[in-house]
Amino acid sequence: MSGVHRDRVKKRKSPCLWIQIAAAALFNGYAAGFAKGGVFQGAGKYVCVPVLNCYSCPGALGSCPIGALQTVIGGSRHQISFYVLGSIMLFGILLGRLICGFLCPFGLVQDLLHRIPVRKWRVPARLDMPLRWLKYLVLAVLVILLPMLAANELGTAPPFFCKYLCPAGTLEGGIPQLLLNERLRPLAGLLFDWKLLVLAVILISSIKIGRPFCRYLCPLGALYGLFNRFSLVRMHLDHGKCVSCHACERTCPMQVETTKNINSPECIRCGRCKAVCPTGAITTVVAMRDTPEEAPATADMK
Repeated sequence: MSGVHRDRVKKRKSPCLWIQIAAAALFNGYAAGFAKGGVFQGAGKYVCVPVLNCYSCPGALGSCPIGALQTVIGGSRHQISFYVLGSIMLFGILLGRLICGFLCPFGLVQDLLHRIPVRKWRVPARLDMPLRWLKYLVLAVLVILLPMLAANELGTAPPFFCKYLCPAGTLEGGIPQLLLNERLRPLAGLLFDWKLLVLAVILISSIKIGRPFCRYLCPLGALYGLFNRFSLVRMHLDHGKCVSCHACERTCPMQVETTKNINSPECIRCGRCKAVCPTGAITTVVAMRDTPEEAPATADMK
């Protein structure tokens, strides 16, 4: 890469980190909850935020769409909430997995840990690709099927994903509530120990691997990924400008093969590929229909 190109790379910065911090503060802005150890009970809790954000977090101002979906499915009527599904679909159609890249608080935690200066692991494709299907299995089994089929004697089922797996809930809700409410500590047993183990494994893995939870386990990311190919906001690669240096693929936290499928269901649209591209071949576009890969972007957001 020439000196001119290196200078250009240095000057192009992604605003991702600061937007992530602002979003985390917005979604968890109930300061009184952290001061008193309570949970916000206002009207905002009837509204789904677009990210995993634990209902029990002392600062949470809205409801997690995955938690809300499980609650309705696991109710005595085992219904599907069209409001929750409609909200997820709307977010997905507008932004796709850009939500994961720019707005998710737990994504921010993983990104910050990955900044620790240690040697990183690039997961081999033969292992990485099969593991990516796990999040769809989590979505189907823990979020939908078990809440629908594994009801107790009262006809209700627990939110299995939140109860047994969700690391965001442990970090945002479980740990703060135990720290702030002494009376809850004796209630923490083996289940909480398991959740702490899951959280620890994911956080430690995040130091070496980019976004391991987002890649392999997040059911909300699985849903948003279904909309990546045709969402309103997409990535665009101009192959006419691309010099096949693969800098974009080396910097991608999700190990997306950018030059082959830039709008892969795995792309979180964090903008890092765009920031390191020496020729400006990668842009973010707003388009109502598919943009031919060789055509100029219709609405450049550089």
